[in-house]
Amino acid sequence: MATIEKRGQSYRISVSDGYDMNGHQIRHTMTWTPPIGMTAKQIEKEVNRQAVLFEEQVELGQILDGNIRFCDFCEQWLRDYAEVQLRPTTIRSYRQIIDRLNQSIGHIRLDKLRPKHIISLYQSLSEEGVAQRAISLSKNKHIDLKQMLRSNGFTMESFAKSSNISIRTLCEACNNRPVSIQSAEKICHALDETLTEIFIVPNVKQKLDSSTIRKHHAVLSSILSTAVKWQLIPYNPCERVQPPKLSHKDVLYLDEKQASHLLDLVQSDTLQHQVIVVLALYTGMRRGEICGLEWKDINFKHAIINVSRSSLYLPGKGIFTDETKNTSFIRPIKVPDHVIQLLKKYRLQQKEQRLKLGDRWQNSGRILVQWNGAPIHPSTATNWFHTFILNSDLPDIHLHSMRHTNITLQIAGGIPLTTVAARAGHANSSTTSKIYAHAIQSSEEAASQYLDNILRPKTATHGKKNMS
Repeated sequence: MATIEKRGQSYRISVSDGYDMNGHQIRHTMTWTPPIGMTAKQIEKEVNRQAVLFEEQVELGQILDGNIRFCDFCEQWLRDYAEVQLRPTTIRSYRQIIDRLNQSIGHIRLDKLRPKHIISLYQSLSEEGVAQRAISLSKNKHIDLKQMLRSNGFTMESFAKSSNISIRTLCEACNNRPVSIQSAEKICHALDETLTEIFIVPNVKQKLDSSTIRKHHAVLSSILSTAVKWQLIPYNPCERVQPPKLSHKDVLYLDEKQASHLLDLVQSDTLQHQVIVVLALYTGMRRGEICGLEWKDINFKHAIINVSRSSLYLPGKGIFTDETKNTSFIRPIKVPDHVIQLLKKYRLQQKEQRLKLGDRWQNSGRILVQWNGAPIHPSTATNWFHTFILNSDLPDIHLHSMRHTNITLQIAGGIPLTTVAARAGHANSSTTSKIYAHAIQSSEEAASQYLDNILRPKTATHGKKNMS
């Protein structure tokens, strides 16, 4: 409810707007001055009307001003912009970045944020790093956090409320994923346990490389650009700060011999695992795209795989379907006939499993499924591949390296960059050229050697005749 306070010839109207991340009440104020000539009764009626209108504006989120703290504006930006415009997985990564930003500049008012604050932030991230996050010990000490909550009479919702953490953070901890030290301490306090009994807390700080800091810069700039559009601040201070130069990072991939060896090794594994590796290597699809494939996406007659969706996972949301990363249209990928034959063989095995289970089978339509036909968890493929590689004589690569291998081998084979980019699902070929500059350079050297072999053979032959 709005409060009205007379101050000289004007009235200050104040409205509460909930609480910020530290539990402090957020209040918005406005000043109304009655026009000359109004009677006391008219003033009383009008000031009450102004108070009602102002309260409605606050409730609808229409009142914003530059004196809001950066951390509080971030919450509004996430709610009113990010959750409407961005993908769920993108929002999750942005939240992690915003948590780091808030540690340094969250307390600063939006209209007081200056380039010097941002420069200091980047220096801190690159020199001192950020505190590593606590990690649940459920695997090490066989601690089941969910069971501990149930034993103490808590539901997930009631515990999150009592410990003053979000349900999303609690789900992260229960699933043995990293949470902040502060969140870990709140969980332990609510359970009356010491921090080290449930979590591993590293003593060292993790420095961020230049590419990660540039991601922080991009997110921060996006937030502040929105603040400019919403007329909260006159300019974006990020535009006056130069982010750190991007350091070169090698892309992990296999050469043609190693890739061929990988295909030989996986032959002794299950059909599903063979399908994962073959699809990753021959199509260059992302993990989510492979997991999102359905049987209707396979054109068996023309040996074409149509990529149109991704299967993703988020704590609290579970496995869900989303668009592919950079495109909202179907991306056709031509594959060799033996890939189609493998898929046919695997489909037959899946049909046999479906007949065995009967009503227990879930008709998800997915190619990669669990034992009962439900969509496979994306991490299942990643975890299996990691173990598979550890037990092999191949370099320490990950599943996404199959995508890098696919694209690198295409470029090395002289496939036009536009074709490679289209198959990979890149927004444009410039993205491909930036990421795979190493392959393009090797391809250029091969082209140079090829031209030399064409243009110089006569000279070489003539030289041999003279010697004889």
